[in-house]
Amino acid sequence: MKRWRPDPGEVVAGVDEAGRGPLAGPVVVAAVILDPARRIRGIADSKELCEAERERLAPRIRERALAWSVVAIDVAEIERLNILGATLLGMQRALTALALAPTLALIDGNRLPPHLPCPARAIVGGDASQVAIGAASILAKTARDALMRDYDASHPGYGFARHKGYGTPEHLAALDRLGPCPIHRRGFAPVQRLLAPELFPAEADVHAPQEPASLEPALP
Repeated sequence: MKRWRPDPGEVVAGVDEAGRGPLAGPVVVAAVILDPARRIRGIADSKELCEAERERLAPRIRERALAWSVVAIDVAEIERLNILGATLLGMQRALTALALAPTLALIDGNRLPPHLPCPARAIVGGDASQVAIGAASILAKTARDALMRDYDASHPGYGFARHKGYGTPEHLAALDRLGPCPIHRRGFAPVQRLLAPELFPAEADVHAPQEPASLEPALP
């Protein structure tokens, strides 16, 4: 596949998120404008990097970027908008929060948020093919991991510092034992079944993390 490149002179912001799939915690979105004169070796899709590499790269990205921003969309907004709508709102906010106005945003995925402050292009797999999106994925992931470690201290027993809110066997067992806490996403089936078990027949596969039925954004 031919790699797409922006036109010379464009001020390009990469945008990516972390935390769409977990059962608990915020979705976090980052936007980054890299400095072409200050290259950073090792940037890649955050999912392909180990935690130590992400933690090593994140401060370098913040130090060397022309501009960056990180935005967290909390559980209340996720439940109000649905997870897709909350993610798109986070992308809009992250771009708007940049100290330097971009002329083009490159957004990982196949959906563009409405009401962006600049033209944008959606790129499927962009976190692996576009270095600015890769940098944003690293900032989003490391920022969300730090938040989940904080939540582990304020909501002990669930193991948030280890699984970061994803639907691991450890997390599902803790949910069964303790019930949902305030940062759990009540629209996701493994959480919802504990609040309204009559909606989930015993034979149904409810341990797979699921998004709410409606994925259409509901932005204000």
